[in-house]
Amino acid sequence: MTGTAFSDETILCTAGVDADRAFGAVMPPLYLSANFAFEGYGKPRAHDYSRSGNPTRDKLAEAIAALEQGAGGVVTSSGLAAVDLVLALLKPGDRVIAPHDCYGGTWRLLTARAERGAFEVLFVDQNDPNALEQAFARQPTLLWIETPSNPLMRIVDIEALCQRAKACGARVAADNTFLSPVLQKPISLGADFLVHSTTKYLNGHSDVVGGAAVAARKDDAEQLKWWANCLGTAGAPFDSWLTLRGLRTLSVRVERQQETAGNIAQRLAQHPAIAKVHYPGLASHPGHGTAAKQQRGFGAMLSFELAIAGDEIAAFLGQLKRFILAESLGGFESLIAHPATMTHLSMSAEARAQAGIGDGLFRLSIGLEAFEDLWSDLRAALDCLSPIF
Repeated sequence: MTGTAFSDETILCTAGVDADRAFGAVMPPLYLSANFAFEGYGKPRAHDYSRSGNPTRDKLAEAIAALEQGAGGVVTSSGLAAVDLVLALLKPGDRVIAPHDCYGGTWRLLTARAERGAFEVLFVDQNDPNALEQAFARQPTLLWIETPSNPLMRIVDIEALCQRAKACGARVAADNTFLSPVLQKPISLGADFLVHSTTKYLNGHSDVVGGAAVAARKDDAEQLKWWANCLGTAGAPFDSWLTLRGLRTLSVRVERQQETAGNIAQRLAQHPAIAKVHYPGLASHPGHGTAAKQQRGFGAMLSFELAIAGDEIAAFLGQLKRFILAESLGGFESLIAHPATMTHLSMSAEARAQAGIGDGLFRLSIGLEAFEDLWSDLRAALDCLSPIF
């Protein structure tokens, strides 16, 4: 297992630095070459073709694996490609337990693969003991965890679920996109695999689409690499270089963003136009204690429900000046999304209802702007709705 000797901040600042033996470049070079020369007949070098391996992409994969305390990882072309890479390890007849309130793209992928017979999938409320008992009784092969969940910020106990899964012979995969490895390390809590949309916090600048899959064991990491080469889903060298560059500031970005998010959540909870705030950092959140136990912070993502619906939604969004109405998250800019019509539109209406994703739900990704400016923007938009109450 790697990544245990140094702090996250040191790993972030030193990954790939001063490793160039050809010219002594301090920063990792960008290798755009599609292919690499053999030393001679039957003598390939460490890299021969960039689909199979690329020095720039390898540096990013090594850095993410070290941060996550994993044995190895693969950088993919998107977060969903990373999810699919882990699913590629399953066989027809295998069974997956997934969260009923997972990211809409993950729900769509799991559903589509299951419909084609790649495996069976059970969408379960992982905070419901009875539902979990019934699901585990069906001998699953893989437990998929998403905590905090997207977009309702539900928390599950990773360590307890991993122990439960291992007791019935199941492997565990966790989506760690919302918190990043500086706030949560699922492998240290028992997960076998984890995935990231590196588009989000790891890159942090909303200018790259990418993903990563990390394995706790070396043999599993090699399997991920084999499938990435077989499927051709590896990330591009330039995207990897940009993401490695963005990764350097991950710790300081997340620290500032989550501080602002906590303040925003507290203010929202006090506004009369808000029916409910979903943020694990609030003491009133049902998963607050579990989050405090397994996380190093509460993150910069939150969601809230307006006490209105219908035409007022468009009016509210139209008043915002600092929050951009857009999908994605984790960048330096603050975003607002309407999950029912954006990030989770691919879910069926029935699945959204079961997950609790209603028309009045909004998701915020808090950026690096000043708290006062962000809160002023939200308050002004919410105050326009106050006469309704």
